[in-house]
Amino acid sequence: MVAIVGKPNVGKSALFNRLAGMNIAIVHDRPGVTRDRLIATCFKGSSPFDIMDTGGIGATLEDDFGAQVQAEARLAMDVADLIVFVVDGFEGLTPVDLGLADTLRRTPKPLVLVVNKMDSVKRTHHGAEAAQLGFKDRVETSAEHGLGIETLLGLIGRRLDLASQPRVRSTHSAGKSASEPQEAPLKLAIVGRPNAGKSSLINAILGQQRTIVSPIPGTTRDAIDIPCTVNGREYVLIDTAGLRRKAKIQDAVETFSAHRATQSIKRADLCMLILDCAAGASMQDRKIAGIIVELGKPCILVLNKFDLFHPNGKMTARVEELEETMGREFFFMRYAPMIPASAKTGQYLDKIFNAVEGVRKAAQNQPGTGVLNRLLQRAIERNTEPLGQSGRAFKLLYATIAGDDHPSAIPSPHIVLFGNRTEKLQESYLRYLEDCIRKEWKAEGIPFRISVRGKPKRDSQDRGKPGMKHQSGDRPQRES
Repeated sequence: MVAIVGKPNVGKSALFNRLAGMNIAIVHDRPGVTRDRLIATCFKGSSPFDIMDTGGIGATLEDDFGAQVQAEARLAMDVADLIVFVVDGFEGLTPVDLGLADTLRRTPKPLVLVVNKMDSVKRTHHGAEAAQLGFKDRVETSAEHGLGIETLLGLIGRRLDLASQPRVRSTHSAGKSASEPQEAPLKLAIVGRPNAGKSSLINAILGQQRTIVSPIPGTTRDAIDIPCTVNGREYVLIDTAGLRRKAKIQDAVETFSAHRATQSIKRADLCMLILDCAAGASMQDRKIAGIIVELGKPCILVLNKFDLFHPNGKMTARVEELEETMGREFFFMRYAPMIPASAKTGQYLDKIFNAVEGVRKAAQNQPGTGVLNRLLQRAIERNTEPLGQSGRAFKLLYATIAGDDHPSAIPSPHIVLFGNRTEKLQESYLRYLEDCIRKEWKAEGIPFRISVRGKPKRDSQDRGKPGMKHQSGDRPQRES
């Protein structure tokens, strides 16, 4: 583990992204953008190693997070095997840098001084100034332009003796037999509007203060991947920034944060939509749910702050009222299981992961083609699609579950119906067919995608014209 530390705005996040090989941390000119610890794996050196980005130390932020950010950075230094101390080669040394250097001299751990932003000959005197700090290992870099990165990687490799380490995919999987089949951890995106309790829930699951928690909305900015193990199963919890209404997004940092949160939904295997059930569902909650539906992601609804929802009422009545209320608010996501929970008290946290595993298991038990066709045929016989002017109804020829173009640990089925007179199928009838499928296949948390294919009705003026052939067409597919 290599911890990247320094005062705000010296380029720690840019260096972190450069070593990780992807844009994970938000980079902005404003000091103090990074708050939580971010962890990724660097594969660019002689052997992989983990890198940790931290919030800036030693400066007062514009809000109330200074003490927590600095505590996070110091904790990172405690768990690190090597410390990368970054200073600004453009600005030169400041009293904060000198104070940090004095603290870091007392650590027994190997340390590399990085003089960043050295992309101009005019800044060479600042490199000489940094040499006065007295650290043995010093590298001049430009994280933005990739200068000096190879030298830094070589130095880290020598100090950690990486050449003698086995080359593994990630330090998190070290210790497992190479012949042992390794199931990829399930990626769970924790999403919701600001102050719904997302970070508090993650801290409660982990049993430690892993992410910064504050009553101020918008505390979390980066999408943070946090590996964890629950009941012997491995997961990656993706803590995301709260998604506000666009009208309330005040600056570029919030825009980046919202974009990262949406990208996290895209790459997740399953989304946990965290709702403040004490405050009730809002329009923004429904918009976030709509994004999840639009992207076709499996989902569970975590009804957080249940301890504040009619706390003096009987448990059964509280649960029934909450499920009825939220069922009306999220009628378009009726397949998603609802789990009342409390991050503050730890109540029902175990039920959340029971629901996650229930969704995973249901996705692995999709009905076969024969079962699906018999089920749909019975449904059509019980309730025929209303007849059109021609007096002839839709006729199902065949149904199948199409392959997934983007394989996932929890696949969402794409059900394709082949038939005649497909133009007669209405949305209400497709919902009826979906309900019939769900009665047989208990697929809680999994959205269905249904599309219809068949021969479109030919215009009467085209009949009998030479060269006219029936073309196979698709009805627009729908998410359900």
